[in-house]
Amino acid sequence: MSRKRTVVATAAVLAAALVLSACGTNRTEAGGGTGGQCDTSKGTLVVGMIAPLSGGLSALGLGMRNSAQLAVDQANQNCTVPGYRLAFQAEDDQATAQIAGQAATKLSSDPNVVGVVGTLNSSTSQSVQPILSGKQIVQISPANTNPTLTLGQDPTGSPERPFPGYFRVATTDLVQGPFGAQYLVQKAGKRNIAVIDDGKTYGAGLAEEFAQEAAKLGATVVAREKVGEKDTDFAGVITRIRPLNPDAVYYGGEYPVAGPLSAQLAAAGLNVPLMGGDGIVDKQFVALGGRPGDFATNVGAPAANLPSAKAFTDAYAAANFAEPFSAYGVLTYDATNVIIEALARVVGTGTFDDSRRPALIDAVQQTNLDGASGKVAFDQYGDTTNKLLTIYSVQGDDFAPVETGTFQES
Repeated sequence: MSRKRTVVATAAVLAAALVLSACGTNRTEAGGGTGGQCDTSKGTLVVGMIAPLSGGLSALGLGMRNSAQLAVDQANQNCTVPGYRLAFQAEDDQATAQIAGQAATKLSSDPNVVGVVGTLNSSTSQSVQPILSGKQIVQISPANTNPTLTLGQDPTGSPERPFPGYFRVATTDLVQGPFGAQYLVQKAGKRNIAVIDDGKTYGAGLAEEFAQEAAKLGATVVAREKVGEKDTDFAGVITRIRPLNPDAVYYGGEYPVAGPLSAQLAAAGLNVPLMGGDGIVDKQFVALGGRPGDFATNVGAPAANLPSAKAFTDAYAAANFAEPFSAYGVLTYDATNVIIEALARVVGTGTFDDSRRPALIDAVQQTNLDGASGKVAFDQYGDTTNKLLTIYSVQGDDFAPVETGTFQES
């Protein structure tokens, strides 16, 4: 099924005040529970995370970890979940599907785990989803964008939700790929584009959606090439595409490859911009060779441009984390708060055990939250209803926002 897609630029981004309300009935008098703080007499519940905390993508994963930790700390300070203390347990998946599966098995074996935030990579989520689903543990990703995770193997023709406990607050590549193509072709004026991807779930899917939209807009996709996610020498690919005279290169993958690829394109005489998706939006892209004028798309809007994110950014700065919150910090904070807010509603004046996990999934499905990223809600597939995206370009040693818009289908 073919649907026309258009990008509607927004003059102003969503402005919603983030409200973290304390639960007044969960406080005890001095000498009770925790020495005059919150009543935690019912015990401890665990919010888990699976993300790359080491390795090439750790700059993103550590920002995710810190942002989730902030949300959990604030919930404990505000006595958000009646009778319970929340603990946060982050597991390192090293951006590897097998290790992510092991992390999911570890978390799902703990009856006190209420939900899991993550993963970063779509390929790791494919390993995690069935394991958490088997224990009816809710999972909310701030970063997965491959459409099959929520829509099944035929996302546009016959969408079918594979796992009712899986949600995401990041919009999908069905939106992000065309969004990037419309900017690169219609606004940046690029007409002959070489498309390269790393063969992984995220990169290949994003590149395919970009290429289809670029062709629809009248651009010529002069080449389709693949590289390995751990490759460092791209001479072969560059040799093949250079005679085709591309005026831009689109890369589906992440910054450990994208940065060196950009540098080697220029060194080989192809001084044309490289564009990628949210997987390259980090200062490390520039440190690894990304050049001024390179482009990227990212889900959501820059935190600095969102009035609704000010409470988050201020609190993050005050917490003195060693790492910046990076590209997915705001969305991770929202994903964590969705779990916490739904948990508070499910617990009420009662208790939580693994028999309440289906009720928690239902509560997440009914989410209507004013988050740091704006309004947070989910459609029938578990996808975010917020289609806001941003175009970035490299300026100096980092990406800077160029244009934020809402993607709409008609």
